[in-house]
Amino acid sequence: MSAHFIERPRYTCSLGGATFAVNALPGGIPILHAPAGCAGSFAWAQNGGSALQVGGNCGSLSIPSSNLQENEVVFGGDARLRQQVKNTLDVVDGGLYVVLTSCVTEIVGDDILSVVKDFRAEGASIIGAKTGGFKGNAYHGYDILLQALFKDFIEARKPKRRGSVNVWGIAPYLDPFWRGNLLGVRRLLQSLGLQVNSFFAGEDSLEAIRASAEAELNIVVSDVYGIDAAVAFEERHGTPFLATSLPIGPSASSAFLTAVAERLGTAETVLDAALHEGNRTYYKTLEALTDCYQDMDLQRYAVVVGDANYAVALTRFLAEDLGWLPELTVCTDQLDGEEQARLTARLDQVKNVAANLVFETDGSEVIGHLNRRWPRSQGQRYYNAFSPAFVLGSSFERELAQAIGAPHLSISFPVANRAILNRGYTGFGNGLTLVEDLLSAIVNGR
Repeated sequence: MSAHFIERPRYTCSLGGATFAVNALPGGIPILHAPAGCAGSFAWAQNGGSALQVGGNCGSLSIPSSNLQENEVVFGGDARLRQQVKNTLDVVDGGLYVVLTSCVTEIVGDDILSVVKDFRAEGASIIGAKTGGFKGNAYHGYDILLQALFKDFIEARKPKRRGSVNVWGIAPYLDPFWRGNLLGVRRLLQSLGLQVNSFFAGEDSLEAIRASAEAELNIVVSDVYGIDAAVAFEERHGTPFLATSLPIGPSASSAFLTAVAERLGTAETVLDAALHEGNRTYYKTLEALTDCYQDMDLQRYAVVVGDANYAVALTRFLAEDLGWLPELTVCTDQLDGEEQARLTARLDQVKNVAANLVFETDGSEVIGHLNRRWPRSQGQRYYNAFSPAFVLGSSFERELAQAIGAPHLSISFPVANRAILNRGYTGFGNGLTLVEDLLSAIVNGR
C-alpha cells in the first residue's frame, strides 16, 4: 500500500460524502459553511464518478453555501453563516436543512452548532454536522451525517415496533448504484414481511426517519460504512444492529435473509417461502442462458477492484453464483487493522474461491499484485496464461483490463463510462442484472 499518498483517489473528503448524503435525503437541503470551491469540486466529482448523477434539487452548483472569503477567515464566519441560513430558509423549500462545515471553518473555529441551535429555537427544521474535510474521506462524512441525524433529528421513542427495521451502509453517489441497491435490499426485507426504513430511497420520508427509533433492529449492509453510526444509534436509542455484507445474487441474498430472520425470530415458514421464491425466480430466469454459457465458454478468471462493500461482495457472487474464478481481490479503501480483519474474515467464508485479498490505495499497483499472484510465462500464449480473464472495478481499471487483454465492467466509484439512475445489483433479481452486464461486456462487438 502507498503509505504517503493516494493515487487517483476514489472518494472526496468527508464534507463531500456528507453533502451527497444530505442531497439524497427526502427533502434534504445542505448548507455548506465553506469556501466557494468546495461545492464545485463535489459537483465535478459526482459528474466524473457517480455515473453522471449530478444536479437535482439543491445539488451540484446549486448547493447553498456561505462562500467564505478572506474577511470571514480572519474575523470569523458566524455572522455570514447566520445570513446564509436565513436566506436559504426564506428561498429554498425543504424538509430538513443541514449545516456542514469545511476544513476552513473547522480551523477558524466557527461555532455552527450555536447558530443552528438559535434557528431551531425559532422553529426551523435544521441540524448541523462537523464534517471538516481533514476528518476523513467521503465515507466517513456519510457516517458523520448519519450520527447527526440520530442525535438531533430522530425522536427518542423507547417502545420498539415489531417487524420494523432500519437499513443503511450504502453511501449515496459514492455507490453509483445506490438507488437500485437500496431498493434491492428493501425488497429482500419486505419478502420477510418487514417494514423497512432505508433513509435515502425514493420510498422513504422524513416522517419515517424521525420515527426510526421505533425499529427493533438496524441492519448495516456493510462491514465498514455506517458501523460507527450503528454503535451511536444503539447507545442513544437502544436499538441493536446487524452488520452484513452487500447481498448481491442468490447466495448472498439467501444468507442475508437467513441472518435477519434468525436475529428477529421470524417464522421459519416465512423465511422458507422468501428463499424459495427468490431462488426459484433467479434460476428459472437464468436457465435461458445456460446453453450459451457452456457452448461459448463464458467462464472467466477475474480480478475484482473495489471499495469495502464491493470488493468482497462481487468476489462472492462470481465464485458462488456465476462459477467464475476470482484470482485477485483488491480493496482500495484506507482501512484500519480491525476493518481489514472484518473483510478478510468475510472473504474467508466464501465458498469455491482462493482469492488473494489485497488492501491497496494505489490503483497502478494492481497489475503488480496480479503478476505476483499469477506469474505468467513471457511469450507463452496458452501455458499458464491468465486467460480468458475479466476485470471488475472502477473506470480507472480500464487500463488494467487493456493491459491484460480482458473485458471490463465499471461498478465501483468512480464510474465515468456509464449512465446510471436506478440500476442496482443487490437481491435475487438484480443479481440477474449483473449477469447480463458481465456477459454483455464479453460478447459486445460479436
